Amino acid sequence: MPDFKENRYDSMIYRRCGSSGLRLPAVSLGAWETFGGYRGEDVARECLFGAFDLGITHFDMANNYGTPPGNAEIVCGRVMKEMPRDELIISSKAGYLMWPGPYGEWGSKKYIIASCDQSLQRTGLQYFDIFYSHRFDPDTPLEETMGALEQLSRQGKALYVGISNYSGAATVEANSILKRQGYTRVTIHQPYYNLLGRNMENDVLPQCRRQGIGIIPFSPLASGLLTDKYLGGNIPARSRAAERWGEEWVHKNLSNERLARLEKLNGMAKKRGQTLAQIALAWILRFPEVTSVLIGASSLNQIKENVAALTNLEFSEKELEQIDKLFPA
Repeated sequence: MPDFKENRYDSMIYRRCGSSGLRLPAVSLGAWETFGGYRGEDVARECLFGAFDLGITHFDMANNYGTPPGNAEIVCGRVMKEMPRDELIISSKAGYLMWPGPYGEWGSKKYIIASCDQSLQRTGLQYFDIFYSHRFDPDTPLEETMGALEQLSRQGKALYVGISNYSGAATVEANSILKRQGYTRVTIHQPYYNLLGRNMENDVLPQCRRQGIGIIPFSPLASGLLTDKYLGGNIPARSRAAERWGEEWVHKNLSNERLARLEKLNGMAKKRGQTLAQIALAWILRFPEVTSVLIGASSLNQIKENVAALTNLEFSEKELEQIDKLFPA
């Protein structure tokens, strides 16, 4: 096993996940599109090892991540075997298309149970710390989907269960179903949330607050739009936009008007001694209900920059008002 830094827990902030006993680092690392996708195992190893040295203990995957789908679990699983398992929180999800036929996606018990077993096999793990229903299934009774998560919990394949991309109402119903069963409950919700997409504030967040469910937003930097890499209107050669999405994606999502607002936010960040990415992450962490922000990264330097956001999480009322004017809810 590599020699990880002995002081790795000294500067990271750990937040309790809702009303559970689970604590997560304020910054968690995800594998969507990156590890096992457009970055190989060497980059995954450098990033996961480096993140762990920074105090990041939570690593998030899903069955459909990577190219081909499932490859992220294979790549990350090999790397995490070289890390101290009992110090890690490893999560995966099931909900999106993985194999042909009527049982290869959504939220049936058949799909959820089979997906978890396949994910455990790909990663080489005995259990997941968190296993999610990746999306709400409108055609399957929620009792069945939650029953599948409950079964995984009883079997010891998932220590905690979570949901992702659920509405506030569906979140309440899902948690109520599990609570009626008498043991497992929804520990964590993973919604989309950032300065460019604030719907969570008026729906998921208040419901999670009432239910004692932790929140870990994904895409907190809006797939890189809330970093300085695109401010000049250029597309960096090694970015996801260049290697995955193309120039059309950038132009579609970065109008001149939005760029102007991002430049103003960048100016605010500089006054705080932060980068654009750091102020965007700190702004999300202003909510006590937010347990962690789930970042993606293709280099260790990006992870270090994002973790450095934790050195300044305080906002004045004036700053929050300015941000609301630039990016209204």
